[in-house]
Amino acid sequence: MMKQGKWSGRDENKDAVRGEVWDLLDSGGHAMGPTWSHIPNFIGADQAAWHLAQTEEWKRAKTVKCNPDPPQIPLRLRALYEGKILYAPVPYLTREFPYLRIDPKKLIEKGVSFELAATSEGYMMHGERIGFEEVEPLDFCIVGSVAVSREGGRTGKGAGFADLETGIFRELGTIGPQTPMATTIHSSQLVPASKVFMMAHDSPLDFVATEQELIVTGNTAPRPKGVTWDFVQDDQFETIPFLRDLRDRMTAR
Repeated sequence: MMKQGKWSGRDENKDAVRGEVWDLLDSGGHAMGPTWSHIPNFIGADQAAWHLAQTEEWKRAKTVKCNPDPPQIPLRLRALYEGKILYAPVPYLTREFPYLRIDPKKLIEKGVSFELAATSEGYMMHGERIGFEEVEPLDFCIVGSVAVSREGGRTGKGAGFADLETGIFRELGTIGPQTPMATTIHSSQLVPASKVFMMAHDSPLDFVATEQELIVTGNTAPRPKGVTWDFVQDDQFETIPFLRDLRDRMTAR
């Protein structure tokens, strides 16, 4: 029987490409920590972060949203050291509050190290608990990825959290059509465009940074305008406590 990821079964094509990438990371010795059912950490994550941080869009950004996974710790750390306000979600969105605001000035005042605050455990302890509507307009967005194409297609670990967050922020106007979307991956996570099946509610990537290079995708596909609630899974409503209330508030507008 073929090995399955935790969230497999929603899309067989995406399940297959995820499995290929996770196996390749393991067999190639590129992974740091577990791969299957994770946004995988990888050797060279710090170099990938460096490549992304050389973009003018990153340098100009005052507010940055980043996923909570280990391979993006170097980016969260850079954001804090560069004085940017960092927004990060509660892992798996399982708490009654979905987001944390991490202000480097407040961390300094409290004597909290940026190295601690850049981890999901650290920002959960020391970040300010907020709702989606309290996140200020974002200048730069980072999402975790499992498989990515040079053309800007991506798939995550299969749970749908990143697409859901991005859709909510687009609907609220927190993410605009020009807000850069970026990811950092190991070069072995790059796949042909034909293997990444982008749907209407998916947000294409503008930047893909690996340990070897920065890829500017030039993707001009239309960005989704908000949440496609029909695509939200029943199990997401069950496991994300605030999601039904948020949907009711947003659809009542």
